[in-house]
Amino acid sequence: MQRRTLLLGGAVVAGGAAVGGYFFGQKLWQYARGLTRPGTTGTALDKISHVVVLMLENRSFDNLLGKLYPKSDRFDGLSGSETNPDLEGRPVPIKNIPGTGQLSIINPWPDPGELFTDINEQLFRTRTPAPGQTPTMDGFVINFLHQPDASEDHYGELAQRIMHYYEPEQVPVISRLARQFAVCDQWFASAPCQTWPNRFFMHTGTAGGFENNEPYHFLEVPTIFDRLTEKLGPNSWVIYRHDFSLALNLPRLWFFPLNFFLFSDFLDDAKKGNLPAYSFIEPRYLPDTELPNDQHPPHGVTAGEQLIATVYNALRNGPQWTSTLLIITYDEHGGCYDHVPPPAAVPPDAIPTSPFAFDRYGVRVPAVIVSPYIKANTILRAPKGGAPFDHTSILATLRKRFALSAPLTRRDAAAPDLGMVDMWLNTPDNLGPERIEALPEEDFAARLEASRRDPVNDLQKSLLHINAQLPTPDRTVKEHIEARKSRGPVPAPDATMSAGEAAEVLKPLPEKLKTFRQN
Repeated sequence: MQRRTLLLGGAVVAGGAAVGGYFFGQKLWQYARGLTRPGTTGTALDKISHVVVLMLENRSFDNLLGKLYPKSDRFDGLSGSETNPDLEGRPVPIKNIPGTGQLSIINPWPDPGELFTDINEQLFRTRTPAPGQTPTMDGFVINFLHQPDASEDHYGELAQRIMHYYEPEQVPVISRLARQFAVCDQWFASAPCQTWPNRFFMHTGTAGGFENNEPYHFLEVPTIFDRLTEKLGPNSWVIYRHDFSLALNLPRLWFFPLNFFLFSDFLDDAKKGNLPAYSFIEPRYLPDTELPNDQHPPHGVTAGEQLIATVYNALRNGPQWTSTLLIITYDEHGGCYDHVPPPAAVPPDAIPTSPFAFDRYGVRVPAVIVSPYIKANTILRAPKGGAPFDHTSILATLRKRFALSAPLTRRDAAAPDLGMVDMWLNTPDNLGPERIEALPEEDFAARLEASRRDPVNDLQKSLLHINAQLPTPDRTVKEHIEARKSRGPVPAPDATMSAGEAAEVLKPLPEKLKTFRQN
């Protein structure tokens, strides 16, 4: 970590300089590398010095892990009898397409609906549910067939695609880790919304009242990275990216451009034992020389499996393994079928928001918790009588483990943390396999070329939009933020390009980060 020179509040910080009331000397380096424990909680979390979060894209729990174990009172997976009606009211059963060929691995395709109104239709079979209405979870097929890319000539085949699920042998990496360590079958997306709102919750505990990715949202609120910086200094966290970073949508992070590193740096830091207290990993969203590995439909699940395996293998064979907690989860379900109704939630903000009060969770998403301190074959649920796990549980866990200051919002204040549950061992006895292997990509070259030709999807369009809002060299970050505040909503840039063209547009990000003027 000595190669890092970090920015705080406009000042360059290096070595043992004291800036703005913080001392960034030997004590900080010890905190960042886990050599001391800045806060003790009196729980098993005290044994963890490094929290690593890998957040992927747009898969429901049933889609990836519904068949991990047989359905029972202990595991709320798929029984095999689940159905959804089509446009004529005929039941469409869940379906698995066997094998690892393209027809299975890229399901569902085309990209399902994921706007707030789409998700309402998936959950309630209406786009405008009444307040307090109970989700019926029977509108997934109907909403999928309402999408612009749906063809009446193929309605029957399309209906089956949205009800698709994977067997464990088709997704062997996440399935192996879920069984070797812990899986949560009651982890919900923070809101029934698109990517940006749920990732806002992941980093800030709120979506600021925004249900969808567009129009561009200017959300200048405290983040978990602020809390970590206040307590442990800016070296205590890193965001590792493959191509672009969705976290750059938060203007407060523009003050920390040198906290954004490449995924190759994560592999190097894991190998050398230089991981900070908190690492957040973003997948590859765009096709360049490699396929996207975010698992966003219709991007294949195999590339994402390879990413999960690479992260696990790097941690497992690094010197910090026995003090590391890895959380693998997904920002939202992305239209994929799930049978469990999301429950009511605590609104994050005191000021009411309309048309949605953010008073219910989004659809269940996969969540796998990995550490040598975790009992094998754990099926994890929050304590009865309280809130279920959601993305803000990660914030609650970080706050508890590192003795950070007050909750960011009402939502993470109510969220259960991972130290509250019975899954922990007294000693790191569950080391896990030394290495785990993903399935190989089939027809890689042809699929890469096809992916580069595909029109940009909504997520990729949002990357272009974020890129267009980043600070420019002609003014400081603070000046840029003030200018953006006064402008209000900014329309999205033209996004009629292909995904491959978008990858080229976003390639200069490393150079752009260097131009962020702090003073």
